Amino acid sequence: MDLAVLFIILSAFFTATAQQIESNVSRGSSLTPITNSKWLSRSGVYAFGFYKQGNDYAVGIFLAGIDPELTVVWTANRDGPQLSSNAILLFETDGRLLLQATRGQRIVIAASIGAASASMLNSGNFVLYNSDQQIIWQSFDYPTDTLLSGQRLLAGQQLLSSISESDHSTGIFRLKMQHDGNLVQYPVNTPDTALYAYYASKTGGSGDNVTLNLDADGYYLYLLNGAGYNIRNLTNYGGYTTRETIYLMRIDADGIFRLYSHNLKQSGNWSIIWSSSDDKCDPKGLCGLNAFCVMNDKKAVCVCLPGFAVEYSGNWTSGCARNFIAQSCQSKDVSNEYTVEELVDTSWEDDSYSVLSSTGKEYCQQNCLEDCNCEAAQYSDRTCRKQRLPLRYGRRKLTDPSIAFIKLGITIRDNIIIK
Repeated sequence: MDLAVLFIILSAFFTATAQQIESNVSRGSSLTPITNSKWLSRSGVYAFGFYKQGNDYAVGIFLAGIDPELTVVWTANRDGPQLSSNAILLFETDGRLLLQATRGQRIVIAASIGAASASMLNSGNFVLYNSDQQIIWQSFDYPTDTLLSGQRLLAGQQLLSSISESDHSTGIFRLKMQHDGNLVQYPVNTPDTALYAYYASKTGGSGDNVTLNLDADGYYLYLLNGAGYNIRNLTNYGGYTTRETIYLMRIDADGIFRLYSHNLKQSGNWSIIWSSSDDKCDPKGLCGLNAFCVMNDKKAVCVCLPGFAVEYSGNWTSGCARNFIAQSCQSKDVSNEYTVEELVDTSWEDDSYSVLSSTGKEYCQQNCLEDCNCEAAQYSDRTCRKQRLPLRYGRRKLTDPSIAFIKLGITIRDNIIIK
């Protein structure tokens, strides 16, 4: 027998054998939040099952072998209602993976009828096998906010941030692998256009089928084109092997995506070894409407515009609301009802309804004050851009030459309620 043929046969045999060893979940198995709550990988590092979220539960994949923090890397039905202690996760006899929530509601996690077995792999990938030990469904194909070693983000797919470190419902930022070959970050619910982007890999025009990859060793994050060529390394990091260290890439709740490492032989927290930005005010929409972001001691701080107050205490994504009474345009002289406050080094999205060229700063300020429709103006390069509320994507940057004028009502609301 040809040695090459023999090698292929033996490789296939050992691969199938390895898969059989890790196929540790049989049809008819079930999990509950209180007892028998998870299926562990053979290494004991990863687990698939129920985890605590607030006072309730959710289902996903998490790092069970890292103490004391539980790190969630994938969430099933992430925007569904949280689960009570009566929920049941079922690997049905027909091969489907179902979640039975309260009141008998049954949610399909994987509709792979014919699955013969399942396994939580050491890679962090939860898979379903057919009777020939071939993978017919895997969590790696449906990433939420995280990529693990050996995982990739396909063209057209996107990662969606979580609301917070403790709430893994969908947040307000996304990282998209576009069909034009560009890897771009946007706020959620915005078009895929440059106006809304706040990070881009600058690989547009590289063709369809470009993928974002976290290599099997875990410490290289790179883009491959459809022919399999590396078109850009996002990181140039050399570290430990994955036997000692776990790596993951995540788009965090603050809108920045980072590459993390954790050494299994050492105690301690996760280490950031690369991030898409060092400026935490870069993500657009971090501070909500009528607010702006300021960097203070390497932290992003949200500030309401003058004359505004945060709408929901502790939740800056909800933005800020006026604490003064806006006068009707039917008033004969609106300039008597308002003042204007100046903010330096501050700008926001340009959504002007009127642009005045070759003008001075004082004229811009006075013109906005006398214009009933003008609620704010941006001035830079002798250009005055008049705008209406709400203002979004605001930020202050010392290198920004813009001056902002905010129009304030003289009559203060005394019944404003912070929710």
